[in-house]
Amino acid sequence: MLFSRHRNHLPTAEEALKGRPEPGFRVPDRHTVLGNPLTGPYPEGLVVADFGLGCFWGAERKFWQAPGVWTTLVGYQGGHTENPTYEEVCSGLTGHTEAVRVVFDPKITSYATLLKLFWESHDPTQGFRQGNDVGTQYRSAIYTHSPEQQSRAESSRAAYQSVLTGSGHGEITTEILPAGPFYPAEAYHQQYLDRNPGGYCGIGGTGVACPIGVAPAGG
Repeated sequence: MLFSRHRNHLPTAEEALKGRPEPGFRVPDRHTVLGNPLTGPYPEGLVVADFGLGCFWGAERKFWQAPGVWTTLVGYQGGHTENPTYEEVCSGLTGHTEAVRVVFDPKITSYATLLKLFWESHDPTQGFRQGNDVGTQYRSAIYTHSPEQQSRAESSRAAYQSVLTGSGHGEITTEILPAGPFYPAEAYHQQYLDRNPGGYCGIGGTGVACPIGVAPAGG
């Protein structure tokens, strides 16, 4: 019953699992596809963006395939528990969502282009689920790293809501918040679909194009 309740209820800080001061596992050094380091510090001039759009296996692949992306890694964001494990996140008792950290070169692509990919790669109207994946860890989210990212994310949400409404879809439930701690996931989750090409991917969009144009390159 406790697990069932927390599949559709975000815990408060007091309800959340306590966690631990240090991670209980080591993250791989390099991206299996792009070859670049997974964790920072990143080279000067690159920009960090964080997205949650359902199961992070398929979500990460969407972004590592995009032009201008330097590295990606999956992890847990938006919750209370320090250095959570995958099992703890899936219990619904940490408050985190499965997230993808995208590090990109603003000389090649733009944050607006990544927002378009984000919106079109999942259904942002489903609350605590994506398709058959049910739980608070599958909620749609954008975690921003600057006031400019926050403004662009909010504007893109309004623009996409307009076309979704016109296509008969419901209200967007995506949370857009300043980024808090990002905890990298276990090694076996990183670039999972590169190492397991036939693995599960529950990512699926609405089929409605996002009206964000391909903006000039810039963070």
